[in-house]
Amino acid sequence: MEMLGYWILVIGYLLVQARKRVSNMTYVFPTHNLKRYRFPTHTNHLVMDRSEAAASEVFIVELAPGEATPAHQHDDTEQIFYVLEGRGSVEIEQAHVYPMRPGDVVRIPPRTVHRIQALGDQPLRYLAVDCFPGGRPAAEPTWDDHVRAVCAQQGWDYDQVVVTGTLAPDPPGRRSLLPDRRESAGQEQ
Repeated sequence: MEMLGYWILVIGYLLVQARKRVSNMTYVFPTHNLKRYRFPTHTNHLVMDRSEAAASEVFIVELAPGEATPAHQHDDTEQIFYVLEGRGSVEIEQAHVYPMRPGDVVRIPPRTVHRIQALGDQPLRYLAVDCFPGGRPAAEPTWDDHVRAVCAQQGWDYDQVVVTGTLAPDPPGRRSLLPDRRESAGQEQ
């Protein structure tokens, strides 16, 4: 009977711990008032830091007309982009160029050299989901760690890229960087 009481206590303890983990986990990430990283070539608005997930991170990338990311690759990352606004192109392995338009999904496999460029007179905005097939990178467990590494690699000043503790304001007239489904639901028929 004592052993049964012991296991009931152990199971109860484990259930309480499991509830604590679930209640402390974030499931919904708003896309307004995001932390902004202004690189010399583009802007990233952090939606979900890699430290908040086991194997992914999410941000919204914005390139002004004519801006382009440097050609680069991610050895440990598969990227999925969903184009929100604007027009652009993705260059793969410095050999193939593909157009990008709103509604397109772009996949960048690990170890693939790629470059994104905004075309036209409007900014290019896309939702970027980085997936880490081997789990969150141990050497860069947070987005800020990754930004520091990118800045060191590119010769950029980290302190010029991000201002700690500030959030980017929403664009004028917009509550979010993502289109509002309620506004567009009645218009699409």
